[in-house]
Amino acid sequence: MPITITMPALSPTMEEGNLAKWLVKEGDHVAPGDVIAEIETDKATMEVEAVDEGTVAKLVVPAGTEGVKVNAVIAILAGEGEDAGDAAKGGAKPDSAPAKADTKPANAPSSPLAGEVPGRAEGGGSASQVVQAAPPPPPAPPRKGEGSAGERVFASPLARRIAKDAGLELSAIEGSGPHGRVVKADVEKAVAGGAKAQAPAQKPAPAPADVAPAPASTAPASKPLSDDAVLKLFEEGTYDLLPHDGMRRTIAARLTESHQTVPAYFVSMDCEIDALLALRAEINAASPMLKTEKGEVPAYKLSVNDFIIKAMALALRDVPMANASWTSTARVRHRHSDVGVAVAIPDGLITPIIRKAEQKTLSVISNEMKDLARRARDKKLKPQEYQGGTTAVSNLGMFGVSNFTSIINPPHASIVSIGAGVEKPVVKKGEIKIATVMTATFAFDHRVIDGALGAELAAAFQRHIEKPMGMLV
Repeated sequence: MPITITMPALSPTMEEGNLAKWLVKEGDHVAPGDVIAEIETDKATMEVEAVDEGTVAKLVVPAGTEGVKVNAVIAILAGEGEDAGDAAKGGAKPDSAPAKADTKPANAPSSPLAGEVPGRAEGGGSASQVVQAAPPPPPAPPRKGEGSAGERVFASPLARRIAKDAGLELSAIEGSGPHGRVVKADVEKAVAGGAKAQAPAQKPAPAPADVAPAPASTAPASKPLSDDAVLKLFEEGTYDLLPHDGMRRTIAARLTESHQTVPAYFVSMDCEIDALLALRAEINAASPMLKTEKGEVPAYKLSVNDFIIKAMALALRDVPMANASWTSTARVRHRHSDVGVAVAIPDGLITPIIRKAEQKTLSVISNEMKDLARRARDKKLKPQEYQGGTTAVSNLGMFGVSNFTSIINPPHASIVSIGAGVEKPVVKKGEIKIATVMTATFAFDHRVIDGALGAELAAAFQRHIEKPMGMLV
C-alpha cells in the first residue's frame, strides 16, 4: 500500500511552509531517519526526516514550491515489494479535498421555489420554510477585481491600474502570467485590440419628495488604503515591488496584534556603565586561549550585551511577579528567566532565547548567544530555540541610537530597549563628574505588570548593571 509523506508541522503555530529542496529523487530507497527534504518556515530552514522505509515513487510537490499547507501530501513511497509506478498512481493527490456534503433534502428541487427562503429547522438542521416574503433580490454584481461568478481575478497592481484607467473589466482579459495572472502586457494588448470599456455604473434614482434622505455620517470609518490606491500615489517606474515572504508577514501580523491588544506603558532608566566596561575589559584580558584550526582564540569574549542579558535575567529573579505572561484566565508566573535577544537578519528579525539565563555564567551566555546569532542568520534555528521566552532584549546602541521603545512580543509581558553608552556630566556628592550613561527603556504589559512593579524591575536591572561584580557570583 502506498505510503504518503505530508508537510510536517515544524512548530505549534505553523500553517504552511516552503518546500525548499528535495534531498532524494524518485527511485531512491529511504529508511527511517534519512533526511529527505528541507522545509523553509517563516523563521528557519528545517530538515525533514523519513519516518517509514520504502522507495520514493513520486515527488508530488516540486522543490521551490511556496505556501504548502501543513498535512498536504508532498511525496509518495512504495512499500516493500510494491511497484513504484503503481504506488505513484494510487497515491493521494496534493490538492485532494473531501467532497462537500449535499445539504439538500433528498426530494428537494434543484432551485428554491418562489416565495421560499432558507431557514432553520427546529432540530438545528437546514430546511426550507414557506413564508410570505418578497422574492429574493438579484445577486449583487461582482466586486472590483472579481469575475462574473464572483471568483477573484489575479492581476498585478500595475495591470489593475491600467485596466481601470482604460475602463476595462479584468475578468474579460485573458492572463498570460503565472497561474493565469493578468499582467501589464495583457491589458495593453486588450486596449490595442479595441476591447470595449465597461459601462459606467448607473446613478441611483432620486428618492421621492416625501422621503427624507438618510443623514450623512458625521464620523466615517477610516479604512486603510488599498494596494492599488497606495501605488497610485507614486509615479510609475520609480519603485520596485518586493513581495512579502513568510517572515515579513509573520512580523507584521504579530506586531499588529500586539499593538492592538496589549495595553503597554514605558519606563526609562539611566544606567552608569563605567564599572561594567572596566570589568568586561578585565575579564576578557584573563580569558584562556584555545587551540583551533584557525590558531589560538580566546575561550570567550564578553560583550556589553552579554551583561545586559544577565542583568535582565537576575532582575526577573529578584522581582518574580514581573516574570509572567498573560492569559484570559490566569497569569503565568515563570520559574526561570528565559531571555529572548533580538537579532537582525537580512530583511527580517528573529529572537533566539537564552534559557534559564539567571543560572548561567557570563561566558556561557556569551558563547551560546554567538552560536544562536550565527545560526539565526543562516536560518538554521530550531523552533524551540526561538519560541516562547519570558522577556526580551533589543539593543541598538551599536548604531549610536540613544534611546528608543520596542513593541512587546506576546507571550512576553516585557521588553527592554538599550541605547548607546554616552559620556555625560553627572552630579556626584555635589560635584560634576563625567560618566558613561546608557538609557534602558522598558515596555510593560499593564495587564501583568503594574506601574510600581515595572519600576521595581527597572531599578533591579539598574542595580545589576551599575554593580556588575554581583553578576559573577
